[in-house]
Amino acid sequence: MACAFPMRRLLRLAFWAAALFAFVMAVLPHPPQLPGAPTDKVQHILAFAVLTALAVAGWPEAPRLRLLVGLSGFGILIELVQMIPALHRSADWRDWLADTGAILLILALAAAIRPLLNRPRYREDSGTRTVIDTHLQ
Repeated sequence: MACAFPMRRLLRLAFWAAALFAFVMAVLPHPPQLPGAPTDKVQHILAFAVLTALAVAGWPEAPRLRLLVGLSGFGILIELVQMIPALHRSADWRDWLADTGAILLILALAAAIRPLLNRPRYREDSGTRTVIDTHLQ
């Protein structure tokens, strides 16, 4: 368990760095073209899938509804900021739908995977099973 807390700190730092990067890229008047030239919706889906995965890993005890509301709210904030004329960006409610869809998908995957990660590991000794580790507890 001692290793979990430094890793959690690192994941939280990665989350905030990714959130800052996503925000800056979303509000730059002329953002750089990404490799492969993914569409705007693909960029939104990828950004919010990564943010959600980092949030789930960095704050495993956080209620999932709080993560959904917070991340979806971040998507709304991005769209509202893109309405500022000086940025020469265009807001699109479908971008927010793509963000929220990605958030819901990753939260569902995390909920499905969590029981598998939380199963105890056993050691077999002369016919007896001993718990040697419980993950995420």
